[in-house]
Amino acid sequence: MYGSTNEGNPVLVHVHGFLPYFYVHAPRGFTMSACPDLRNYLNTTFGGQCVAEVSLESKKNLMQYTGPENIAFLKITASDLRSLPRIRGAFERGEIAFRDLFVTGETCVSFDNIAYTLRFMIDHNIVGMNWIEIQANQYTLRSPNECISRCQIELDCSPSAIRSHAPHGEWLRMAPLRTLSFDIECAGRKGVFPDPNVDPVIQIANMVTRHGESTPFVKNIFTLGTCSHIVGCHVMSFENEVQLLEAWSDFVQRVDPDVVIGYNISNFDFPYLLDRAKALKVTTFPFLGREKNARSEAKDTHFSSKAYGTRDSKHTELQGRIQLDMLQVMQRDYKLRSYSLNSVSFEFLKEQKEDVHHSLITELQNSGPEARRRLAVYCLKDAYLPQRLMDKLMCLINYTEMARVTGVPFNYLLSRGQQIKVISQLFRKAREDGYLIPAYKGEGGDEQYEGATVLDPKQGYYDKPVATLDFASLYPSIMMAHNLCYTTLVDKHTIDRLKLVEDKDYVVTPNNNYFVCKTVRKGLLPDVLEALLAARKAAKSDLKNETDPLRRAVLDGRQLALKVSANSVYGFTGATVGRLPCLEISMSVTAYGRQMIEETKRQVEKHYTVKNGYEHDAVVIYGDTDSVMVKFGVSELEKAMQLGAEAAEFVSKSFVKPIRLEFEKIYFPYLLINKKRYAGLYWTRPEHYDKMDTKGIETVRRDNCRLVRTVIETCLRKMLIDRDVRGAEDYTKQVISDLLQNKIDMSQLVISKALAKADYAAKQAHVELAERMRKRDPGSAPALGDRVAYVIVKGSKGSAAYEKSEDPLYALEHNIPIDTRYYLDNQLSKPLLRIFEPILGARASSLLSGEHTRVLQVATSNVGALMKFAVKTVQCLGCRTPLKDQKAAVCMNCKPRETELYFEKVQRASEAEVEFSRLWTCCQRCQGSLAHDVLCSNQDCPHLLQAGSVPKWTLKMPTELYSVSIRHGR
Repeated sequence: MYGSTNEGNPVLVHVHGFLPYFYVHAPRGFTMSACPDLRNYLNTTFGGQCVAEVSLESKKNLMQYTGPENIAFLKITASDLRSLPRIRGAFERGEIAFRDLFVTGETCVSFDNIAYTLRFMIDHNIVGMNWIEIQANQYTLRSPNECISRCQIELDCSPSAIRSHAPHGEWLRMAPLRTLSFDIECAGRKGVFPDPNVDPVIQIANMVTRHGESTPFVKNIFTLGTCSHIVGCHVMSFENEVQLLEAWSDFVQRVDPDVVIGYNISNFDFPYLLDRAKALKVTTFPFLGREKNARSEAKDTHFSSKAYGTRDSKHTELQGRIQLDMLQVMQRDYKLRSYSLNSVSFEFLKEQKEDVHHSLITELQNSGPEARRRLAVYCLKDAYLPQRLMDKLMCLINYTEMARVTGVPFNYLLSRGQQIKVISQLFRKAREDGYLIPAYKGEGGDEQYEGATVLDPKQGYYDKPVATLDFASLYPSIMMAHNLCYTTLVDKHTIDRLKLVEDKDYVVTPNNNYFVCKTVRKGLLPDVLEALLAARKAAKSDLKNETDPLRRAVLDGRQLALKVSANSVYGFTGATVGRLPCLEISMSVTAYGRQMIEETKRQVEKHYTVKNGYEHDAVVIYGDTDSVMVKFGVSELEKAMQLGAEAAEFVSKSFVKPIRLEFEKIYFPYLLINKKRYAGLYWTRPEHYDKMDTKGIETVRRDNCRLVRTVIETCLRKMLIDRDVRGAEDYTKQVISDLLQNKIDMSQLVISKALAKADYAAKQAHVELAERMRKRDPGSAPALGDRVAYVIVKGSKGSAAYEKSEDPLYALEHNIPIDTRYYLDNQLSKPLLRIFEPILGARASSLLSGEHTRVLQVATSNVGALMKFAVKTVQCLGCRTPLKDQKAAVCMNCKPRETELYFEKVQRASEAEVEFSRLWTCCQRCQGSLAHDVLCSNQDCPHLLQAGSVPKWTLKMPTELYSVSIRHGR
């Protein structure tokens, strides 16, 4: 076990004497006296002393209630970890023939099959990232020549010497962990992504920070070749790459970080460094962990999860160090349009950085110390931003608390899915209560079950307050209230055999499954959920009273982890490809949920009526999974809030505790579009609204361009906040007009979609573009799991969207015209109709046609075979009529307006220059220098796309102005 003391000293504890084991059902007639004989038989069968012990124990099977009695199980303890799978597999396949008790061909189900690391942690009440104490006089310190690690303290002990402290009170604190954030730069060849077998590592930037401190106490950079001085940074220059790599490896060992972070370090930085060191035969380099003789190697991994999607990546083992790749954290925990470091930094830190394309790095490296300094500043920022992101989002704290709550090692949180967290909690509670968990092979199935109820929405625009009543922790509450668990599930045969009485001893769920009542057996899952929710309540209470910022962050991370853990238990039971699926539980939970939503609607509409003395008849206009929206008919917010709170209390009385309906918020006004699609002003107090809340609308979706989000959000603000529907109409028409005239910035038209799988049934725009980009530049092309950014450009008539997708920067550089009609028809039209139809009715379609859609302007591309034969025709600056005189500026009809047109062009040219200057200055400030050219290639940055597009339409300005000036003799 690796860890850290309260003073920050790294520790390695060697624990001796813990052996792996599993259970099988004891055959009928098996007695304690037969245990030694079975042990000898197994050792003879498998060779050596592979079985350390066989014992007979009395336990309960987690699956189903068969009666109050315990069952006899055999505990098979293996002598070593390698032997366990062979022995267990033989039992499961029916290959054991022992006397007449085990017969060949009779398969067995094994129990308590779990990873050795988790087994050890569970048996000794150890959770990830918690404090452990080794009892005095029960351990042996290793001498320096006996140590296998670089830790300052290394010792040996037995499992009995370990005392684990639950993360409460003083043991909730975090250790002063050292974090290394790093980034590398490579000098690739032109047009080719860097190859570690050929292209050198030229810079490595490092930031070392102690947990709880905001600024790094070590800030340095290793450079290949001389580099000019950088204020506040230690620059170390090396003559050759071997020296650089050896020095960095030595630096990592001397700093000895507990946590190593970066951005995409798993898939790029670590594999590249290791492969480069191998190519250069730097044999001392790959020892980056805490074990002296353990080599670090990058291995391919494949991760697939329903919650997190599919990703191919690499993993580098750094013994004794935690790895936190901030790219993986972002992809798992946040839904963003783009996951580039630039885009993520802007989203959370509101700042960007210069993004130098890999093809320009070599040129900078070869341009001398000052150019290398510029590259070093860029590299240092790439190392600093992951640290800033980790601190801002409290990733280390939140993941630590998730490890503590679920009991899994820290590294499981990034490398495994949701199920392992529930499994860990389930095994802990099962061990405590004397249950054994069967090891079923979850192969999945086609069986589906009905999900949560969604009451049909009464679509429309509501200008009176709508109260929202929510069930608190609905699914966990249902499982606790009705005692739904693996251990309480009972079949009809057992009910008849034990003569159980309905509603006294067992209940029948709405979907006709049977579960015994708490009076017969308290369920294991309800116990787990009660403990999680009670712990969350305690954490939230402590959070209110805590004043220390660091402890507040820890407590907030803890309550969030407890909430997520409680909500994931239901999903675990319904995962048909999971470790322990039980559709009887998940189907019963959703059936109860449907029943409760419908009962809430019935009671509210029956009780809150004019007949019962209320001002209006209440109407439930919508219900979704765990909430119902009620229109009480009153106009005053205070009155609606009062009625909402009263209704929640009234309806809660009819449900079994701890199920509770709560009044949470008011929507006023409220735009109900369809199932799971609505928008409204969110009020929790009558003085002022909290926010504008949307669900299922394009303001929160990632698969549309930014223009859709901007337009829909602006329209909703005008309709809901300003109550100006006419203003929303006018704004929409103006945007459509600007779009069709090519006046919308390309940055607003970029669409992004995830490259989720290798094979799609139909051709997709982002998939086809990724393939084209792979042919242009294999190294920088999107990989599986990445989000692909693209725009739709003009194509031949009838061409499909997948044929017209293009990389935004490529389209900008080659002046490829945008297909504006596609954006109107396929991106804007449906979202606009969805929000306007409930208000305008049939008149909403007029937004998409009329005078504002009849003026089109199409840019001319400079790519394509026919362009070399094209002849440019001079057009009138006023009416765009083709002119026969190539030196003329205007036609005869526009001649009287020639001076006016000239000054219009002067003004437009001046405005363009000011705009370009503003954008260019933004880019220079972002790169940290006002004296260098901007080399950025960040396609996620709207400034870059705007700065690139301004010169495109201003290039012809000087020519037009010159032609008018010549005519006037200026």
